Amino acid sequence: MRLDPAQLDAGLERALAPIYLIFGDEPLQLGEAAAAVRTAAGTRGFSERTCLEADAQFDWTALDHAAASLSLFAERRLIEVRLAGEGPGRDGADAIRRYCAAAAGDVLLLIVAPKLDWKTLSSKWAQALDQAGVIVQVRQPQGQRLQQWLRGRLVQAGFRPTDDALALLAERVEGNLLAAAQEVEKLKLLRQPGPLDAEALLASVYDSARYDLFDLSDAALAGDRARTDRVLRALQAEGTAAALVLWVLARELRKLAAVGFALANRGNTAAVLREHKVTEYRRNEVIAAARRLPLPSLWALLARCADADLAVKGRSAADPWRVLAEIADGLAATAARAGR
Repeated sequence: MRLDPAQLDAGLERALAPIYLIFGDEPLQLGEAAAAVRTAAGTRGFSERTCLEADAQFDWTALDHAAASLSLFAERRLIEVRLAGEGPGRDGADAIRRYCAAAAGDVLLLIVAPKLDWKTLSSKWAQALDQAGVIVQVRQPQGQRLQQWLRGRLVQAGFRPTDDALALLAERVEGNLLAAAQEVEKLKLLRQPGPLDAEALLASVYDSARYDLFDLSDAALAGDRARTDRVLRALQAEGTAAALVLWVLARELRKLAAVGFALANRGNTAAVLREHKVTEYRRNEVIAAARRLPLPSLWALLARCADADLAVKGRSAADPWRVLAEIADGLAATAARAGR
């Protein structure tokens, strides 16, 4: 059986399947869907949990042994397998098919995986899992799907958002659900439940005593190097993920470079703004920034984003926050020089 992430909670309330495959490249939904299965399993007595990290060197007989072994502490057990690559490989596919053929009521198998391609999903092991259990694919929402997701999140938090508020929030987070969840949590702290329009959303954002990701890009675009440094240090101190800071800086740089290139070459600026999901609220601001920022400087900063990505992933010896500080300061310094 295949379920949309929005259908998972209702499915878990009805009954537990013996096996779940949750996969996709959107981390928030992936984590929340897996957590929902764990919680549902826990409430039904699956109190013992075994985690298996299935990398390229993983011995899949460990799954057979975990499923067959008796527990001294719990009658029901949850086995969680975390796939590291494109799929389980031949040994893993065979092990999953064996499990599907002999699934027991006292063991629940949860497989969490990154994005799987259509060939993998049409393989025999995936078909066997589809017949025996539940497959949930999480996707990066775009357009109306993103606004529907945001509406659901805000309604769950007690708000009644207008279409303009949803459009503004969608433009701010641009598909990054981790950033969206952070914004909704902040709104819960700042506002009473009830109606929420675009003006109220903006007021809440700017009345916040804490800095957020978008304060960083706003300060850098304004050419305020001192504030940019202050916001970045605050984000680091608050435990904000370096990957999210890189995302918002790279997003702003790509957007400005694309708009600036269109302006310099008499391209279709309106189409570029639509492609980058710039709302009416920010179009004049973005165009003004793109007019004053030199394209070579923007391209050089984008190249530094690649360096930051390697540092964030631990693939270089560089300190990721130091590289992020250089990028943010470079954008602010460029804006400051161009505004003179």
